Amino acid sequence: MKKLSVVICVYNEEPNIQPLSQQIKDALSGIDFEAIFVDDGSTDRTREEIRKINDDRFILVELKRNYGQSSALQAGIDQAAGEFVVLIDGDLQNDPADIPNMLRMAEAEGWDMVAGVRANRKDGMFLRKIPSKIANYMIRQSTGIHMKDLGCTLKIFTHETIKSIHIYGELHRFIPVLVTLEGATRITQVDVNHRPRQYGKSKYNLSRTTRVMSDLLLMLFFKKYLQRPMHFFGALGIITLILGMLINFYLLVVKLLGNNIWGKPLLMLGILLVVAGIQFITIGIIAELQMRTYFEAQQKTPYRIKKVTPAKEN
Repeated sequence: MKKLSVVICVYNEEPNIQPLSQQIKDALSGIDFEAIFVDDGSTDRTREEIRKINDDRFILVELKRNYGQSSALQAGIDQAAGEFVVLIDGDLQNDPADIPNMLRMAEAEGWDMVAGVRANRKDGMFLRKIPSKIANYMIRQSTGIHMKDLGCTLKIFTHETIKSIHIYGELHRFIPVLVTLEGATRITQVDVNHRPRQYGKSKYNLSRTTRVMSDLLLMLFFKKYLQRPMHFFGALGIITLILGMLINFYLLVVKLLGNNIWGKPLLMLGILLVVAGIQFITIGIIAELQMRTYFEAQQKTPYRIKKVTPAKEN
């Protein structure tokens, strides 16, 4: 097993490939590493530039089309065989020179994850920095993962930690949350160099804001109710069902007193709440069955053991 696997996702980063590959070679001199370039369906000559590297430590993984950063990262992680795995952007904004220090920290101090913090971020204020700060604050407050810069790609993990998660959709922003859910407790941060983009165009735009919000809701559900979805849907269903039954009971009394209740908005609301309550409870039961299938089919456990040691007799 190699000491380090470097996973780099690229999409139309043709001019950045050669300088990045050289910087990785220089920074990781003396370290047994492999560098995995995942081409996420580039339409320029990115793949050709990767093939020009002519170094058997560099691997090209070509995806059939543009799947997005999360899927590309997962493809690279699946290929990684190193004792430690580092994720880094392919646009030269992350500095490979930071990797050796992060590796030393992870190895010497036993961290599950060492995350980079862009201390002097070289990005636009309104389109990048301000939305990022707002998103980081919301994620910290909602998930309890108190990290300064959740959006920095540069992170290093132990092999076991990164292999314990699967990244779907747009969840690459929530990797620290995902590894924490899988039992990673030793997480730290370190300031890293951040450089302005020199070549190519940023793939970032404000449309990601709604995706972050959606993924945050998903993470909150995972964090609190992944192993007990019935507690969420069941409680919501019971409350809704009781409210609907109370409204309908009130209308029944009104009807028995000789009043006409047909066509009243309150009647429609009562019926809607009863139906919605039954549906929520049904969804909870189905989600509970799916959760049990998820754990049992993959022989997963709802807990993570840190260490098992024999008891010593006094």
